[in-house]
Amino acid sequence: MKLSLSNISKTYKNGVKALDNVTIEIEAGMFGLLGPNGAGKSTLMRTIATLQEPDTGSAYFNDIDILKDQTELRKILGYLPQSFGVYPKMSAEKLLHYFARLKGISDTDERNKMVTMALEVTNLLEVRKKNVAGYSGGMKQRFGIAQLLLNNPELIIVDEPTAGLDPSERHRFLNVLREIGTNHIVIFSTHIVDDVKELCTDMAIMNGGEILSHQTPKEATEKLEGQIWQKQIDREQMEQHETSFNIISSNYNQDNTLNIRVHNLTKPDETFVASPPRLDDVYFVALRQSNEVTAD
Repeated sequence: MKLSLSNISKTYKNGVKALDNVTIEIEAGMFGLLGPNGAGKSTLMRTIATLQEPDTGSAYFNDIDILKDQTELRKILGYLPQSFGVYPKMSAEKLLHYFARLKGISDTDERNKMVTMALEVTNLLEVRKKNVAGYSGGMKQRFGIAQLLLNNPELIIVDEPTAGLDPSERHRFLNVLREIGTNHIVIFSTHIVDDVKELCTDMAIMNGGEILSHQTPKEATEKLEGQIWQKQIDREQMEQHETSFNIISSNYNQDNTLNIRVHNLTKPDETFVASPPRLDDVYFVALRQSNEVTAD
């Protein structure tokens, strides 16, 4: 099972280049597409989901030419966009039966099995009689997963699914994705590093319409071994340190001091201590280097 994209580019009428020669191969498992808002993630997701066409490039899922055989891809595609509309005042169970009929599942016994399975996987079985319009944000997202599972998709795309969810809803939602991610290709687009860290076996970082890196989270962090340095400073020292060092992130302590993290091939000076690299370091280093190239 493989998704192959080659030289995918897309420029909108307003001149914004949303995708710039994107080339990548994605295999079965949870794949995280990490990048800031405006990086081109949603444009790429919509292109793979056959909702828009690129200006150039090719895209294949196994033997299916995605750009030419859109109907064939849609038969095995599950897609959860950032926002998927307002639901009528119907129960989750009735609404899933409605979606299943739309997807061509006409046999009543088969449909009952598919709907029950989708409700069980998404932990919505106990609230299946409740109107979806009254669901919390996290429950609605899990319902979105339930409806995309009805055609037993081989390729699943979820675009920024945890944005706006509270911590407990986010945790439940990620558990649902983790459960379905073993036997499918699941592309998980997000700007939240912790989502990728907790969920994904493979990942890419995207910015400015380009793929900056493609590697496993483990490989990505190992490449920064010995290059991340940490120091605690007073707030008043921040401006001076920003001028002198390659600060990639900072956070406040309870005493209102700052912990700063610096990326440097060697120890910046004797006041810094080495720190094990984290996935958010990988992300910030990639974005900083990308922005430096753009500035040049």
